[in-house]
This record gives sequence, C-alpha cells and structure tokens, in this order.
Amino acid sequence: MSVGQGSTGVHAPPAGAQGSAGITYTTVDESYFEARRLKRHARVWSLWALGVGAVISGHYSGWNLGLANGFGSMFFATIIIAIMYLGLTFSLAEMSPALPHTGGAYSFARTSMGPWAGYVTGIAENIEFVLTPAVIVFFIGSYLSAIFETAPAFQPVYWVLCYALFVGLNIIGVELSFKVTVGVTLAALAVLAAFYLSVLFSGQFDFSRWALNIGPDGAEMPNGNGPFLPMGVGSILASLPFAVWLFLAIEQLPLAAEESHDPQRDMPKGIIAGILTLIASAFLVLFLNTGIAPGAAGLGKSGEPLLDGFRTLFGTDIAKILAAVAVIGLIASFHTIIFAFGRQIYSLSRAGYFPSFLSVTHGERRTPHMALIAGAVLGLVVMLIIWFARGAEAGATVIGGTLLNMAVAGAMLAYFMQGMSYIVLKKKFPSLHRPYTSPFGIAGAVICMVIAAVTLYFQLTDSVFQTAVIGVAIYYAVMMAYFLLIGRHKLILSPEEEFALTKGESEYKSH
Repeated sequence: MSVGQGSTGVHAPPAGAQGSAGITYTTVDESYFEARRLKRHARVWSLWALGVGAVISGHYSGWNLGLANGFGSMFFATIIIAIMYLGLTFSLAEMSPALPHTGGAYSFARTSMGPWAGYVTGIAENIEFVLTPAVIVFFIGSYLSAIFETAPAFQPVYWVLCYALFVGLNIIGVELSFKVTVGVTLAALAVLAAFYLSVLFSGQFDFSRWALNIGPDGAEMPNGNGPFLPMGVGSILASLPFAVWLFLAIEQLPLAAEESHDPQRDMPKGIIAGILTLIASAFLVLFLNTGIAPGAAGLGKSGEPLLDGFRTLFGTDIAKILAAVAVIGLIASFHTIIFAFGRQIYSLSRAGYFPSFLSVTHGERRTPHMALIAGAVLGLVVMLIIWFARGAEAGATVIGGTLLNMAVAGAMLAYFMQGMSYIVLKKKFPSLHRPYTSPFGIAGAVICMVIAAVTLYFQLTDSVFQTAVIGVAIYYAVMMAYFLLIGRHKLILSPEEEFALTKGESEYKSH
C-alpha cells in the first residue's frame, strides 16, 4: 500500500488561502504526488526500535561528560531531562495520531501556528537530524581506527563508507530499513544488558568509592567517599546538556507516521514504550558505569565510557573485541537517524518549503532517495570542510564538540516549538479527533518548554557552544532568506498543508 498523496484530482488551495501570511501555493496534479509516494510497513515493534535505536548511542558515550560536575549533578540533571522528555513524548503521542503525517514537528507547528512557525520548527529539527549522524559517524570512525589500527588521516574514508552503506540500506526499501533498525537496536540493547549484568555480578561495583570520587575543587579523590554534589546545586544546570544525550532523537518517531500501518494505534504505543525503555537504561548506565573504575573522575573526561567499563571488567587484552562490540550502539543510532533526516527533508520538500526535487521517491522502492542523499551529502561536506580546514586534531575537537552542541541546540529549539504546538492545538482545535490523550496535558508541554529553554541557556554559557551558535545562526539566516525570497511562493498542498488549510481552519472557524 502506498501513501504520500493528498486527495485525488488537481491540488489547489482553498479560496482565500493565497497570500495568507505572504504565502503563495502552486497548483499541482496527481502526477506530482505519484512521484512522491511512500510505502506502509512499520508496526509497534518497528516504531519502538526506531525510537530506541536513534538514542541508544547516547548510552555508550557523550552523557558521561556531565560527570565532570560530580555524580549528583548528573543524577539530578538526568531526572530533570527525563521529565522534559516525558512531557515531550506524551505530547507527541497525542499529536502524532491526530496529525499522522511524515512532517512530524513541522506538521504540528504548521497546523497550530501557520507556515512560518512550521518552517522555523522544521529548520530546527533539520539541524538536529543532519548534524547528529555526522557526529556519530565521527565516533564510529574513531572506533574503527582503533580496531584496524589506521592513521587519523584515514578517518574520512570511514565516514564516506558508513554513509554510503547506511544510506544505501535506507534507499533499498523500507522493509529492509526497519529490519536493520530492529536488528541493530536489539544488538545494542543486548550489549548494554550484558554490561549491566557483568557489573552487578563482578563484585567490582562500589558506589561510594568510584561514583563519589570527585572533590569540591574538582580533583579526584583516590579513596572516593566524596560529596554527592561536589560543585554545589548550580552544577546541576550545567550538566543538563549532557543528560540530553541519554534521550536525544526519540522525537523522530512521528516522521514514520505515513509508513506505519496503523499510526493512530501504533504511534502512541511505540513512543511511550520507547521512552520508558530509555529511561530505565539511562539510570542503569549512570549508576553501573560510574560505580566501577575509573569512576566519575575518569569517565568525566572519557570519550568511550562504556568501553572503559568493559576494560575494567575484562581487562585491556581484548580491547579490539570490546571496541567492536561498543560500535554497535553507534551504528544503531547512525542508521535510524539517517531514516529521520530522509523523511524530514522529504516532508518539507513535498510541501514546497525545500526545493521540490528533494521529495521525489524511488520509482520502484518508494523510498525518499533524493532526500536521503541530500542529507548525507550535507552532513559529510560539513565534516570534510572542518577536517581539512582545521587539520585532524583540531577538526576532531570541532566535530565532536561544536557540531554536537549545534545538534543539541536544534533539538532544544524544536522541543520548545513542539510544546507550543501542543498547547495551541489544545486551545485552537478542541474537537480535533485525538485517538490518544496525554495524561500530562498542557502542563507536560509547558514543563518541556521550560526545561528546553533552560538547557539551551546553559549551552550558551559553554565556551564550546559559543562557536556553535554562530553556525546555527548562519544556517538559519541562509534558510530563512531562501524561504523569504523563494520558498514561500512555491508551497504545495501536501497532506500536512491540506489538513492545515481545510480541516484545521474549518474547525477553528466553527469555534
């Protein structure tokens, strides 16, 4: 069964839509959507794997840098960020089946607040989904370099090969893409489960000795038993951006709505099961990874905390095998977020916000191959420019630090806009059919917005991010200029746009 088209016939906007907010719609016929069809395949199991797989690399590395502020800071930061993601995911669980379109976050903002808000939200999510796999593939290259003992200069070869392989898998077909997603997600979770059990039965876990081995001056305490919050209560806020990595990208699930057999039933189940799985794993890795050597002080500076934990448990003689095991989690997230940027670019292009050729799907396989290739090329080009302009060592710092922060910033902006979308949809469209209703309601969305805003603020206080914010600003300036001069005159009645202009506005007028 194929999807991706609007109603049959000629696609023209309703009377009065032209010129609204400076927007102009282009009339298209059915052949436009015929060239942009998707295929339904996903069910609850696949959606769960898509959400968990996108995040799971954050349980392997990245989160641990927040331990530099002390275990207690990272512990409370993780609780706060988990609350933010509960507010976000339950809001998405309500909005996604009510608006089951590939556009996801852009679709929610477009329907609730208009095309400009939809585009702003779409760009924020585009930054996140294009740059996150670029950061992940950099770490994959680092692991592969250690396994195969290749020189740093060989890193770009690994990047190109990884992008080619996993973009290719996503192009071949949605069935294969989801099978790989389920496979690598289960494998990544199995590695984590093996680690958790190994720690519990190793006899090496000593929370006070290792997790509390940072003193008030930030120095390592050889015998542990230090304060729970060595840097004070304020350090909790400084750890928020790092706790984000334990959950970042689960919000991509609504992008699979048009490839789900029954999005109104399956999407809420997939999102909720995914966030609960991730919360459980997040607190297990936080306690168990930190409760063995080298502890909070060592892990707070580590680029590979899970691998350090395996070395503590099993020794360094099997380091290459352990590195190969650890790379599974990175591959899971890399593959699933490639799926995300393909659908995100496809949806914005199909509606005319991006050039329309980017939404053309493969004639036989019905996958958005043009969007997948475009997203991969953009991420890869950014990496290569940084690598060759700055050199291997400095380039690694920029990719692993600046690009990572840019991805998180895009996410925080998108979360804020999605929380706002939820609130406006509740008030503006009270009669909208909602197959699932969030138990947290508007309060959950507000809490999500507040925590996202606070997290973004503390990113701005990070010297590494102050460079990244320039990159985010430049990208926004370029994309907003494109929309102002070109894109807003070429919008098309995609399913997202048609819903916003017909069903959405008719319900609003009836109230």
